[in-house]
Amino acid sequence: MKKRTLPQVNAGSMADIAFLLLIFFLVTTTISQDKGILRNLPQQTDNIKAPVNERNILEVIINADNELLVENQVVLINELTDIAQAFIDNGGASGDSYCDYCQGERDPSSSDHPNEAIIAVTTHREAAYKTFIAVQNELTLAYNNLRNSASQRLYGYDFTTVKNAIKEGTYKGNLEVAKKELKLIQDMYPLFITEIETKTAL
Repeated sequence: MKKRTLPQVNAGSMADIAFLLLIFFLVTTTISQDKGILRNLPQQTDNIKAPVNERNILEVIINADNELLVENQVVLINELTDIAQAFIDNGGASGDSYCDYCQGERDPSSSDHPNEAIIAVTTHREAAYKTFIAVQNELTLAYNNLRNSASQRLYGYDFTTVKNAIKEGTYKGNLEVAKKELKLIQDMYPLFITEIETKTAL
């Protein structure tokens, strides 16, 4: 009596098929990237600064309901840029701390000098990340607007335009001179933003 041969599946090309499927999914799958905000950490220093005067701190709070409070007053996010610009560029001090390039109101109850103006952002842990990013964008825009205005007055070009051109390698002018000019503008309006996260109700 003949033995019955059972049908078999030819698995010789299974490895090739699996490899091709793996390549297909790697090529077609979108890999999500972490999002963040570019910030330079302050350098370590042994110098102890004197306590910061309260008028040199602009308090910005994002509460658990994604409401924005500036100096305990509820404001809209799109109002934050103008508020921050007025605070940073106030130049309210006199004497040795007088800001000869500031264009602000020189309100004695607001910041003394852009080098002393600090924006303190306090965010509730339950606040939406997009709200935090929107606030950071508005604050960054305030600094960029002030830098653009100063660079236009001094050099006739926008700070952000030239900075981006240098970063992308498309700048056509004198690179060393442009870098020195950009550094001067950054020193005129240094970015001072502190960020605090809290679990408590705000």
